[in-house]
Amino acid sequence: MPPKTPKRFPTHFLCIPLVTTSSRPQLASSLESFSADVTSADSFAIPAGAIRPVGTLHLTLGVMSFPKNEGLEKAVELLKTIVPRRIIANIKAAATAPAAPAKDGQEADGTPPPLLSVTLKGIHSMQSASKATTLYSAPEDPDGILQKFCEEVKKTFEEADVMENDKRPLLLHATIINTIYVKGRRQGKKHEKITIDARGILDRYDDYEWMRDVPVEKIAICRMGAKDVEDSDDKAYEVEAEIDVEGTE
Repeated sequence: MPPKTPKRFPTHFLCIPLVTTSSRPQLASSLESFSADVTSADSFAIPAGAIRPVGTLHLTLGVMSFPKNEGLEKAVELLKTIVPRRIIANIKAAATAPAAPAKDGQEADGTPPPLLSVTLKGIHSMQSASKATTLYSAPEDPDGILQKFCEEVKKTFEEADVMENDKRPLLLHATIINTIYVKGRRQGKKHEKITIDARGILDRYDDYEWMRDVPVEKIAICRMGAKDVEDSDDKAYEVEAEIDVEGTE
């Protein structure tokens, strides 16, 4: 039998960070209210450690493996070649129906509308709602522009062989709860898998708005493993490289 290919553990991920100057107040407020409710003993008693810190919220486009940073430089250089404005223009040009005009071509303050914006609303479970470990919110994307854009960027990285194609459809999501981060899960030599009955949470927060109409500012390559933010109780991922979505060609 041929030798098994060693399993490649992800070390980095490509993402759209959701925390920006304009989004942080919205996200911090909505996440604080949500956390206060679902962690309460009078409500759902979810372990506080399962709630993801606001600074970690992002939309993952794909994961990559760069042992000892080998291959990271290639991925960084590839990221710098991405021109979001061109990709979005091509997506809109290929649409069968004409896009609706965006606020007469400008925002209320006279500035052009953003190329991409994100609204996060509602909450869903990655698993059976009665035995969930991960709850997430998905971006509203009625015209599919955000989804197609992210798929195109992901495909660029896959075709350059810096990101493995896992053959699964891209599910854009922002993780809100993940029980893997709850401390004290170890039992003997094994980790206890914590599950929660999330049916009540899904019902209560089905229409909950986390943030609305926040411009997408960056595409980033981040290192796995969120780290503490100095002088804060927040956490964030280390950014290896990033580009501006609104950058010109």
